Amino acid sequence: MGLASSVTVPYAAYLRVYEPLGAFPEPERSHWARYARRESLPGIQDELRRSLADLLPTPPVPVPVHESGDAFVALQDGVLCVCPWRTRLRGWLALGELTESLPAPVLDAALPPVVRRQAEADYERWLERNPDARPWIRTATWQVPLRWFVLFADEEREYGKGCEPGRDGLVLRYRTPMVEARRRVARGLRTLKDAIDEGPLIDGLVDVGRWLEEFHPRSLAELDYGGLVHMVPEADLAADHSAGDTAEGLAALRDGDGARAGEAYERLTERWSAVRNRQYAN
Repeated sequence: MGLASSVTVPYAAYLRVYEPLGAFPEPERSHWARYARRESLPGIQDELRRSLADLLPTPPVPVPVHESGDAFVALQDGVLCVCPWRTRLRGWLALGELTESLPAPVLDAALPPVVRRQAEADYERWLERNPDARPWIRTATWQVPLRWFVLFADEEREYGKGCEPGRDGLVLRYRTPMVEARRRVARGLRTLKDAIDEGPLIDGLVDVGRWLEEFHPRSLAELDYGGLVHMVPEADLAADHSAGDTAEGLAALRDGDGARAGEAYERLTERWSAVRNRQYAN
């Protein structure tokens, strides 16, 4: 347990939505109002460490028994905005994705079938009572999906140490008002559909756009490199302007400049292929 409480988890990045306090019904609104007044709040590493600790027992606990009462908080134009962790819901969703990404023998060794079946049955019962539930946080491992960068502009990039109170070390993140994120997604989709055939990039961006529509229009969207800053060399982080490269590529497609679009895409793919390859490094 001590190891899980102190280890730095380096492989996860996040796309988050912070909704204004008024978007939450009572009694949840009052809970978050009280929560935001606490002197110290947990951070991203705290949530990951708790999840690691749940995997240590035998049998492991793949999904928390109770939903988290924690959240990230931010101020947007003087308005308190809240991003609930919803760790239990995200655990169920991640478990479904895990069954598609790991070979069966590896998955069975990490999470025995009986454990997975119980978690799936719990989720089905819960979903019957909460059919409209959706997470405020999306997680990616060993990468930042390129479609996430479409939501942001290079000038919204925040990089450095001490960018956030109570958070040690480097931070690389983008934040933008929801109205801007939705506008960029819509424009990016028009550009891609005019320039390329249907495929994973368009499908992924459509999915992100639909997810954003679930939230209050005065929300705040955030892309946080999270633990990736502990894995990527500082020089590479300092030179990383992936949102700017994405915007340049889309602008080049709108202008019909295939060569410039190709150069921007090549910069992005080379950068993120190098990061993903670290997953398999010894």
